[in-house]
Amino acid sequence: MFPIKRIIPKRIWRFFRPRMIDGLRAIWLRSLRAAGKEQGLAELVNKLEEASPDINNQYSTVELNNAYLRTKVRYQHAFQISLVGRIIREFTNPVIIDIGDSAGTHLQYISKLYSKDNNITCCSVNSDPMAIERIRKRGLNAILTKAEDPDSYNIAADIFLCFQTLEHLMDPCNFLYRLSSKTRAKYLIVTVPYLKRSRVGLYHARGWREGKVTAENTHFLELNPEDWRAVFKHSGWNIVAEKIYLQYPRKSPLRFTKFLWKRLDFEGFYGAILKKDDTWSSQYLDWQVTNG
Repeated sequence: MFPIKRIIPKRIWRFFRPRMIDGLRAIWLRSLRAAGKEQGLAELVNKLEEASPDINNQYSTVELNNAYLRTKVRYQHAFQISLVGRIIREFTNPVIIDIGDSAGTHLQYISKLYSKDNNITCCSVNSDPMAIERIRKRGLNAILTKAEDPDSYNIAADIFLCFQTLEHLMDPCNFLYRLSSKTRAKYLIVTVPYLKRSRVGLYHARGWREGKVTAENTHFLELNPEDWRAVFKHSGWNIVAEKIYLQYPRKSPLRFTKFLWKRLDFEGFYGAILKKDDTWSSQYLDWQVTNG
């Protein structure tokens, strides 16, 4: 999230912070619900709540302890699972690996929603031991390793999931190329923050965040869809389908919250279903040097 205190004087921020935060959450909550209904995600959110009622401990760095945060994450999850639903029925007994999974929630959703049609094998990958512990407590298989090293997954996937992960990687091009060239997976589904103008994150290096940083709480590249499309093609993937989920409604007075989302968080999220295609990656001869 963009640090709000960067645009508000310190003394005003300290005095009004509790009231401002509560007020913003109330406005954002209404915005999320209106946006989700407008974009056809409300029904899926209800199904996700039934499949996995408790998401309070979804992350290692923040607890989803209020209605705003839980609603925000639920609609984001609904957007992501809607992309999975578009291709999962192409497979019989698919193997799905969720890269950068923080709690096993998405795989639990998928198992509950689609296991009647398929015997789904699920596995999660994360370099955070706390995330691995949360996933295993759900009874799911989890591998403690870096996302950038697909050779260490030790399981052949049909579908890779990569939700809100690419922006946390130092070298997303090489990561995507390794998934394309060294695995058998047919599809990769990704979601990233949606921005109209690309930028470099690295908030800690800008002095906007104090203390130690990890891959989980650090954004490196925050690209717009046009730039992500070029990265995907260069790295061995073709876009089968793509979609933008906005956290504000377009056909409501709450459209004004676009400004708040843009300045203090993200307008929404960009998602793409990718299929292997080496048309462009095969033209880049330095891949052999980069990957040994």
